[in-house]
Amino acid sequence: MSKSLLRSASWLLLLAIVTVLVIAMDPIGRFIYFPDDYLVATPADLGMEYEDVVLDVGGETTHGWLVPGTGDQTLLWFHGNAGNISHRLDNLRLLHDRVGVSILIVDYGGYGRSTGSPSEARMFADARATLDFVLERGVDRSQIVYFGRSLGSGVALDLAVGEPPAKLILETPFESIRAMAAALFPRPLAKLIPQQFDNLSKIGRIRCPVLFIHGDRDEIVPFAHGQSLFAAAPQPKQFFRIPGATHNDTYIVGGAEYFETIRRFLAESS
Repeated sequence: MSKSLLRSASWLLLLAIVTVLVIAMDPIGRFIYFPDDYLVATPADLGMEYEDVVLDVGGETTHGWLVPGTGDQTLLWFHGNAGNISHRLDNLRLLHDRVGVSILIVDYGGYGRSTGSPSEARMFADARATLDFVLERGVDRSQIVYFGRSLGSGVALDLAVGEPPAKLILETPFESIRAMAAALFPRPLAKLIPQQFDNLSKIGRIRCPVLFIHGDRDEIVPFAHGQSLFAAAPQPKQFFRIPGATHNDTYIVGGAEYFETIRRFLAESS
């Protein structure tokens, strides 16, 4: 066998071994979800009034916090893939104080005090249960806003397609899990990753104003993902680029302009 054929055969064997290992390790679970079941604090520790919310989701429970605001709007917050709701407290306090909306933030299955395990289907069910809760509380649909950050952008977007909100905010959104995998694995392996949270195929079906927020130094979700989603979204839409912001510091680097952009977006007539 020639050296070139031997190298090709060795490469194919290595690719086959890695493929088996990647599939066996359940890449969606191991490389996407990083839940923490310990709550480091509550809104009360930051001086905020709040209500513990426990939702029934197919026999499992989804836990969250409802922080009342001064206005009529209620923001449903779907967070990213790591930690739990307690790791968003500083951001939550600033958003609540500077924008004035009521906020309901929930943990997905397996995160915080929510039972069960995370998955795409479970997260979508968590989102639906969250919406049902505020509707049963009498909140008018015209006053409901979805806010999805990072992995939560896929949760918020999926809910928005079936149950349009008054407004939609997508922060550091990604095109799809497979598109994200393409940056981590060789292309042949990336194609083996199940096509989940396919935001790019859904964004054209939304029927509400949408605000995109993305830092141009995002080291996890490429800035280009936010740009491509924005290009594919129907009007009305806005894009807020935060120069120098990475994946987890958008609200810090964005500062007062970050919160003012959200406040103006929510105050605009649809």
